[in-house]
Order: sequence, then structure tokens, then C-alpha cells
Amino acid sequence: MRNYYLIMSNLRKPNKPDSGERQHHCDVCGKSFTEETVLTKHKCIDTGEKPHHCDVCGKSFSQSSSLTRHVRTHTGEKPYHCDICGESFSESGHVTMHRRTHTGEKPYHCNICGQSFSQSNDLFRHKRTHTGEKPYHCDICGKSFSRSGHLSDHKRVHTGENPYHCDICGESFSYNSSLTNHKRVHTGEKPYHCNICGKSFSRRSTLTEHNHTHKGEKPYHCDICGKSFSRSSVLFRHKHTHTREKPYHCDICGKSFSRSSHLSDHKRIHTGENPYHCDICGESFSHNSSLTYHKHVHTGEKPYHCNICEKSFSLNSTFTEHKRIHTGEKPYHCDICGKSFSRSDVLFRHKRTHTGEKPYHCDICGKSFTENSHLTSHIRIHTGERPYHCDICGKSFSRSGHLSDHKRIHTGEKPYHCYICGESFSYNSSLTSHKRAHTGEKPYHCDICGESFSHNRYLTYHKHVHTGEKPYHCNICGKSFFLNSNLTIHKHIHTGEKPFPCHVCDKSFSSNSHLTRHIRIHTGEKPYHCNICGKSFSQKGHLSTHVSIHTQV
Repeated sequence: MRNYYLIMSNLRKPNKPDSGERQHHCDVCGKSFTEETVLTKHKCIDTGEKPHHCDVCGKSFSQSSSLTRHVRTHTGEKPYHCDICGESFSESGHVTMHRRTHTGEKPYHCNICGQSFSQSNDLFRHKRTHTGEKPYHCDICGKSFSRSGHLSDHKRVHTGENPYHCDICGESFSYNSSLTNHKRVHTGEKPYHCNICGKSFSRRSTLTEHNHTHKGEKPYHCDICGKSFSRSSVLFRHKHTHTREKPYHCDICGKSFSRSSHLSDHKRIHTGENPYHCDICGESFSHNSSLTYHKHVHTGEKPYHCNICEKSFSLNSTFTEHKRIHTGEKPYHCDICGKSFSRSDVLFRHKRTHTGEKPYHCDICGKSFTENSHLTSHIRIHTGERPYHCDICGKSFSRSGHLSDHKRIHTGEKPYHCYICGESFSYNSSLTSHKRAHTGEKPYHCDICGESFSHNRYLTYHKHVHTGEKPYHCNICGKSFFLNSNLTIHKHIHTGEKPFPCHVCDKSFSSNSHLTRHIRIHTGEKPYHCNICGKSFSQKGHLSTHVSIHTQV
């Protein structure tokens, strides 16, 4: 620690010629001084003595000047003023450093990489990035830090202390910088501007990381797997995927998290707090990111563009996930079964298939679900709510995904392609099912007779054979069905509805399967082949009838 002060004093003060003989010697380290008062201050560094005490909070200091500066934190006194912008400071050194934001002066240079800094302590800390030195150690968990301030901040993880309070909403923070950034949520201030694209930010660090997107720079590297990142915070979070460390714990339910922000977000589940409000429609959100995404609904903004398919997205996270469709990357792996996923949340939900956990419960019927979205969709069965409407035909749906799938009936879009045979599908689930035709995979097994199926719904239908259950009833004629889809098609007999039109001849059909068979009249497609004589048919039933000719012979 003594070396720190010696180095800092050498960085800050130019060499001065001796004004006289150095008659005062330190009997601990042997250093000499021209003034006795300077020797007295120096000895406090060697002995650790702190003779100057604050009569407000009791904190002690080795030098009276340090106590004077500290007292200003209680009084709020800021006697030093910037003659350019008028901003006030509690220390003269702070106003000197502040002026450099106006002048752009960076007088301190790193002799290793040449980078320049406006403050000597920034240079001192920067050099540790070259040396790897972390001289400050936590006496609770042993973790080491390159800055004493980082150690002080870290200790609040153990103590839970939040000494900085927002005087607008009362929220508390463990770091003063977090409070400063938080206040900008209320004021809307964004003082940091990108000189390339003009975008503004409320935090300097966010601007710095934003600049990496223009340069394509990823300066933060994982020393375990070598992956690179444009932001240090993302690297820090990434490392948890290797260590599986979850150092942040909820004191209400005991759940653990790898990020402090996730813990803060989680606690709002218990409190019900929604502190972020949309100034356009008044809707409230528990996360600031949710508010940001919500505003895109009003503006229609989609700032993230895919340079492969030119599709645009309102969320960066959605854009990142989309890119994996093109690359096939699945970076999230299940440590139980080895299955890989392109999204971390899908892996998280997948693990519940192993644990059987269903944390979301319906308070109407008591049914439990693995995902909150499934509970939300389920509740609409009770309420009958269908909030998602097709702007082409007016049909309503209880889930947004169902609406998206439905719209492809109108557009004919088939964005999911089989890389084996090239066939395209409107739904990803259809592609997944189709691939099993190539692989022969039948992952769903009947626990009664052992028969296997390629689709879960086929297993569900099959079980009705054993139970005789026909759970879907027509409320008009009372007829019952094994399958809900059969009930839906049956109802068209009563209503006369034919919602599936042929785009070639304008003929309409009551079911999508009837439309599919009909379209083969126009295309001449005959996908069902007899493996005895090779003859092809447009319908499966026609093939079955034909095969009986061979079997009768």
C-alpha cells in the first residue's frame, strides 16, 4: 500500500530541486524529509495510524486534509468551481481533472501501449491490465481486485449494504455510480454521444461498448474457451457458463442467480413492483429493458438488421438468436442429456423435463406448468380471451405464436427448410417432425403397449385407443371425437364454414388436409408410392386400397 502512495506521488508531482538539507529521517523505512510535518504524515503511512476522526460518522484518517475532504460528504460543501461550465466540486483536484473534459487534455501516458489518460490514477490502474496485478483482497471470500474501490463495492455483495438512495423514488443502491446512472431514468439525461452515428447514452461505459460495434472490435477474451466479446460485462457473465457460479441469492425464496441484475429483476416477482412506465400509453414494466422493447411497439423501430436475409428486429437479443438459424450454432448444452440449444432460456426450460419442475400454477383449476407463458395461455381457456387478431381475415387466437403460424396460410410463407431433401415448411415444429421421416426417430413411447411414435400428439391420440376416451364433444349434436382437430373439422359441417381456399381455382375446403389433397390435382404430385410395383398415388387412402390388390393375390 505504501508503494501505491509513493508511485502516485511521483506520477502527480514534478521533480523539485531540494530547497534545503533533509534533516528529518523515518526510523521505519529510512526515508528523509526537509520538514517535520511531512515526516509525521509519512509515519502514519508506515504505522497505519489514523489520528484524525470524523465527529459525524466516526471514520478515521491518517491526514487532516483527508478528514477535511471527507467532512464535505456530510456537509455537501463544494467550494471549487469550474470556470468554464460552473460545475462545483468538493476537492480542488477534482476540478482540475474535470477541466480536462473540456480541454481534452490527457497528460498521462502508458509506456507499454501508449494509451493516454486525463488522470494519473487512471493510468496507474490501467497498468495493472498489463501486469495482471490485483493487490486488494476480500477477507471474506478471498477474491482479488485491481482497485480498492472495486473491493469496497464487492464487499457489499456479502453485507447487502445499499448506502446510496434515490431522493425521487427511494430506491437504494450499493454503488454511487449506480445511483447516478439510475437518476437518469427519471431525468432522461443522455450526456454521452457517439461521434459516428450521433446516438446518445446515459452511461459512458455504454458509449464505449457501443463504439466497438462500429469498429467490429471485441477486446475482451475468455481465457477458458477463447471466445471474444465487445463488452467486459458480457465476458464476465459468459464465464459463469464455465464455472456455473451463481453468487447472487434471493433472501426471500433462496433462488440463486449468476447476475445481480437477474436477482433484482427476480425480487420484483415477490414485490410486484413495476417501476418503469411508458410515457406514451402509461403501461408499467418490472424491467427497464422491457420498457425499451415496448416503446418499439409505438415507434415501429427495428434497428437490428440481418445482412444474410435482410430481416429486421426490434430487439438485439432476438437478432442474435435469429443469426443462429443461419449459422446453426447451439451454444447452450444440457449437462444431463447433452442436448444443445440456440437459446439459454430454452435450455433452462428443457431442464425441467429432467427435474419435473412445474413452478407455475393455475389458481382456477390447480394445473401446473413448466413455463409462465404456458400458464398465461392456459388461463385463456378459462377466460375465453383471444387477444391476437389476424388483420387479414379477422380470426382471433389465444397465443401470438398461433397468430404468426396462421398468417402463413394467407402469405404461403414457408421459412423452415429441410437440409436433407429441401422441402419447406410453414412451421418449425413441422420441420422437426418431418426430419424424423429421414432419421426414423420415434422418441415418444406408449407405456401401456410399448409402441413408439414420431410425434407426441400421435402418442396422445394412440392412448385413446387403450382408454376409449373421446374427450372432445360437439356442443351442437353431442358427437365425440378422439382429436380436437377432428372436432374442429366436424363443426364446419354445422356451420358450413370452409376456411381453406385454393389459390389456383378458388375452391374452398373445411379442413387443411382436404385442401392439401386437392392441390395435388393441380400440381400432379403423387407422394405415396407402392413399394411392390412402384405405382404412385396422390392420396394415402388410394395407396392402401391399391396395396390390397397385391395382398389378395
